[in-house]
Amino acid sequence: MKFKNILAIIAISATTAVASVWGYGKFIERQYVGIQEAGKLPVNYVGFSGNNAPGTPVDFTPAATSATPAVVHIKTRTKSKQVSNNQRQRNPFSDFFGGDDAFGDFFGGPRVMPEQRASGSGVLITEDGYIVTNNHVVDGADEINVTLPNKKSYKATVIGADPSSDIAVIKIEGKGFPYLVYGNSDDVKLGQWVLAIGYPLSLDVTVTAGIVSAKSRSININKQQSASPVESFIQTDAAVNPGNSGGALINTNGELIGINSAIASPTGSYAGYSYAIPVNITKKIVTDIVKFGTVQRGYIGVSFANDNLTEEDIKSIEKELGIPYKEGEGVFVTGVPVGGAANAAGLKKGDIITKINGTAVTNGPELQEQITRFKPGDIISLTYKRAGNENTVNLKLKNKAGNTDIVKVSSIMDQLGGVLENVDKKVAAANELSGGIVVKKIGSGLLKNTKMQDGFIITSVNGQEVKNIDELKSVLMASKGGTVRLEGIYPGYEGPYAYPLNLKEE
Repeated sequence: MKFKNILAIIAISATTAVASVWGYGKFIERQYVGIQEAGKLPVNYVGFSGNNAPGTPVDFTPAATSATPAVVHIKTRTKSKQVSNNQRQRNPFSDFFGGDDAFGDFFGGPRVMPEQRASGSGVLITEDGYIVTNNHVVDGADEINVTLPNKKSYKATVIGADPSSDIAVIKIEGKGFPYLVYGNSDDVKLGQWVLAIGYPLSLDVTVTAGIVSAKSRSININKQQSASPVESFIQTDAAVNPGNSGGALINTNGELIGINSAIASPTGSYAGYSYAIPVNITKKIVTDIVKFGTVQRGYIGVSFANDNLTEEDIKSIEKELGIPYKEGEGVFVTGVPVGGAANAAGLKKGDIITKINGTAVTNGPELQEQITRFKPGDIISLTYKRAGNENTVNLKLKNKAGNTDIVKVSSIMDQLGGVLENVDKKVAAANELSGGIVVKKIGSGLLKNTKMQDGFIITSVNGQEVKNIDELKSVLMASKGGTVRLEGIYPGYEGPYAYPLNLKEE
């Protein structure tokens, strides 16, 4: 059985914010929108005086006591909706939340997706209510409720999400919340003790312990929700189960070092290994989401060989490049597109990238982990080997579009373009409609790619009724950038009309 076939996403641990006062300053890096104020210790850290002095037994009590107040239980509700067959795609993260995604007839008609309820975990990272969790915990939810360990509950709103890394940021309203202090995932060592905190199996806040068993793991799970996945997981053997997703991985000093995201299991329940997103990646993504609304992701501009290549893969690479493939020295470059940062810096096919800003990289996940921390326009140093000689160059990272501009998030309605209005009640009544959206003007957005004409009234999307602009926006966002079918009428003309529309992906 292939490894990827035994992967199952789970809900993972919550948060642990424990750090001694003397060490607190090193966790506060003001370049992050972390809203973690320098010199200010969260109330949940009061009384924490350090841990694990040399020669003393490991004690998890101070870390767990300080961290658990900042771990939250996230419960989501997705309303029942009608979907067409081409929307009926299995959610790879739904196995723990109620089986199949949709039910309906067996004859090709629209199907009804029943109301779905799910739960996961989250980590408070600021005193004013910002929470980090997994994208797959809140993705597509119509309602999000957050409960703190003190049993107080709040409605939450999504600030933004990054499917590529499986990180999402949500927010609850209030002040003076406990929160976890950022640690440094670069300092994590194999064999060190860690704690996972979360809400598994609908239980109350739960703490488990284990060790770090590997770093920079890629398990190909995020590709199920993104065409450009980013994975460099911390692997641990701390027990996690459904309900832990989005929770915290902490060290014994109570510092947040990762956001738990996945497990490897043949059954869907804990079977030995869990995976957390390193906090150094998380901080950058959270900063971008809060500051810009979307992730500012920098690219070197290379393609590289994956790990665990077969002999056939290696022969194919060698034949294509005309040079021998070398494994184990670094990241083997298989392509350098024109216009990219690496091309401008002089890199070529067959080069072996060995360091980023002086930090050694031996595989693709390690390279991704380093580059993910930077944004377009940042200048990094890159060390590579060519023909046995080591070279170091500086290069300016670019965005996906090949420049250094800030990427601005645009709403789905902005992408549609045109002028849309809720249908007038008199017009709706005259046409026996319960509601709809009038396309007053097509404009220059995606609608111009259809044969739709001004005056069209959108009444449903993929068979799901939409009565106003808010409902239209919600349905289109849930489609995740695929092809949708806009259905409706032209007043004064007989029969319904339908127009396929290809939505842009991120």
